[in-house]
Amino acid sequence: MTPAYRLRICDLPTTERPRERLLQQGAAALGTGELLAILLGTGSGQLSAVGLGQYLLQTLGQHQQDALAVLRDIKPAELMAIPGIGPAKATTILAAIELGKRVFLSRPLERTPIDSPELAAMALAPELMWADTERFGLLLLDVKHRLLATRVLTIGTATETLAHPREIFREAIRLGATRLVVGHNHPSGNLTPSPADLELTRQLLQCSQILDMPLLDHLILGQGNYCSLRRTTALWDGYDFP
Repeated sequence: MTPAYRLRICDLPTTERPRERLLQQGAAALGTGELLAILLGTGSGQLSAVGLGQYLLQTLGQHQQDALAVLRDIKPAELMAIPGIGPAKATTILAAIELGKRVFLSRPLERTPIDSPELAAMALAPELMWADTERFGLLLLDVKHRLLATRVLTIGTATETLAHPREIFREAIRLGATRLVVGHNHPSGNLTPSPADLELTRQLLQCSQILDMPLLDHLILGQGNYCSLRRTTALWDGYDFP
């Protein structure tokens, strides 16, 4: 068995050390296994820290699963069941995952104009992004696209939720909004819009034109990603919305 001291990141060749590569090239240049290696610090058995990081990803990715999607919601006991991952390594990884989620959600948006799908996704993310049941939410905006309120209108099952245009626009009118963005989550992380998603969007666009309250976008969120239906479909063609 390789001695424990040989398993530290600092004992790897300089060109293979994730920490040095991160400092020189930036975190984006590192693979997921290398980022995990920095958190792990040391390996286990015959595996270096980088090897253990890769082994962790392979284990989580069994049965054609997305390893990162599994890691986002993994429980401590599940993580520690993987050979080489004890309490210290598990808590370091779990703390990093939670910190990443909080950083993603932390940007203040109260007076920031919601003028892009990215900003709209950030505003909806705290309520929708990692929820394990479908939720339908609203961003209610003023004439300058500034956020007046965020509302979760309905909460459904693990696979579906319902929202009626009447309820959506009633809430927007009640709060004095002049623009709105709607969004819902797919807990699976598959952001492909369903036929029901597209049909609801068509109905909302028709109502928004009648009420002179532009629907700026419909977002689908899930597991750290989002999809803008305004960017990815032709549903807004023919509507002169800002």
